[in-house]
Amino acid sequence: MKVLVVEDTATTAAVLVRHLEALGFDAIVAKNGEEGVAAFVRERPDIVLLDILLPGIDGIEVARRIRAQERDGEWTPVIYLSAKHDDAAIEAGLSAGGDDYLTKPISPVVLTAKLRAMQRLAQAQKSLLLLTQRLDEANRRLQEMVHVDGLTGVANRRAFDARLSEEWRRCARLEKPLTLLLFDVDYFKRYNDSRGHLAGDDALKRVAQALSGALQRPGDLLARYGGEEFAAVLPEVDDEGGKIVAERMRAAVAALRIPHPDSPIGQTISVSIGGASALPGKTVGVDSPAVLLDLADRALYRAKAAGRNRAVVLPAAVLRGESEAVTPGA
Repeated sequence: MKVLVVEDTATTAAVLVRHLEALGFDAIVAKNGEEGVAAFVRERPDIVLLDILLPGIDGIEVARRIRAQERDGEWTPVIYLSAKHDDAAIEAGLSAGGDDYLTKPISPVVLTAKLRAMQRLAQAQKSLLLLTQRLDEANRRLQEMVHVDGLTGVANRRAFDARLSEEWRRCARLEKPLTLLLFDVDYFKRYNDSRGHLAGDDALKRVAQALSGALQRPGDLLARYGGEEFAAVLPEVDDEGGKIVAERMRAAVAALRIPHPDSPIGQTISVSIGGASALPGKTVGVDSPAVLLDLADRALYRAKAAGRNRAVVLPAAVLRGESEAVTPGA
């Protein structure tokens, strides 16, 4: 461990250094307060031995500046060394950020005991800080796992629901459009039946990666909606922008060229996409994310009915007013 000695008397400093080295510490010496603060920033010592009476800024001000330089969660024991031993001096020193107070002349036995005690406390503090960091990281990873689909690695249904509600409120506040896309892998049951579920899982992973890779803005979200269905939330995107994004995503899946001989519409895996765009809080009849989701499902039905492997993205008002006699999502 490194010990910073801030002491302007050369003989006292030399005695302290010899004692520290005999105990197995690395000693760093500063001759005044300014040097002491600079040495602390440069060396990041484990313990500070600090004379109170120093040329320039005194030890109490040095202690204040040291505390100001400490990082979050960091603590460096500061032991004052002083010829003054009245209660007012001790109180002033400890209030400024010191942890202990030794009066000169310094007893080697007492100093050794104080250093060992502070060493144990500093090590315990570092261990606690490391444990806290590990727990924070574990909690972060756990939160990610809670919101990530285990198979495909994209967001899961829970994350999708949360983001859709969040972006609905945000876009309503900003009076910006919100587009929602729903994806269905065409004739995926036939693929699973003919190729097996392991091949089906691998295909879903590749489709998810292609769809996610086609999203170009950090604020957009792709999620696995369920089974072979995916969904994308596109904040601040209207229906025209949604069409462009949807077609790019459809083309990304087609470019994979995953063989699907049992598909009636081609020899490779494809996706059908339905999308609805609205101004949250402004579009008549579209008063919640659930309504927008239902309208996107209607658009998906239209894409399937038109032959699949295509994208249908429309304003929510258009979808709201349609009078098809079929059940959306059939």
